[in-house]
Amino acid sequence: MEYMKIFLNGGGCGPQTDAVLKRFNEMIDRTKPLLYIPLAMERERYPGCYEWIQDELREVDVPRIEMVTSAGELARKDLDGYCAAFAGGGSAGAIIFGRSLESCAQDDKNDVGMKGLSGFDVLNGVSLLCHYTKHTEKKDRASTIYLTELSKQLPALALPEEDTIAINGDEMNVMGTGPYYCLQNGVRETREAVQ
Repeated sequence: MEYMKIFLNGGGCGPQTDAVLKRFNEMIDRTKPLLYIPLAMERERYPGCYEWIQDELREVDVPRIEMVTSAGELARKDLDGYCAAFAGGGSAGAIIFGRSLESCAQDDKNDVGMKGLSGFDVLNGVSLLCHYTKHTEKKDRASTIYLTELSKQLPALALPEEDTIAINGDEMNVMGTGPYYCLQNGVRETREAVQ
């Protein structure tokens, strides 16, 4: 039985993700193309997004990278034909895999008026915040206060840009160079990522 493999990045790129991309390259079926989903970005940025993903994944050994530009196009894809799907657009590609999008409400305002804030919940009830500790000290403190309060109802993981959650079936590790943070019942605990 093939287990689902998911990599949820804290929002980093370039040298911040080199080690994770090496591990990703080892785990995928390199005979299949990779599907790139930039739907969290503005449509006019898609050409630049495609250039970025090709450069970002230049060391990943796949025959090609295919990009979808609409939800309808994505719905028509047979995902079994791809080695992986890369959801991009800032950190949105990772955050949607948590339990709730409420974890990023302090950093990303709901300008489009979304009513349903449920994510895919692949982290067993845990929500996710990315780009943690990247901002000013004041903004990071506000995020910490918000997440700590939210964690009384919704446990959360806060990832810095250089960390990635790697899920392989039932196994989950946080890979990277920075500490990450687990928030539950109003308490924030610092943990070290593995390299």
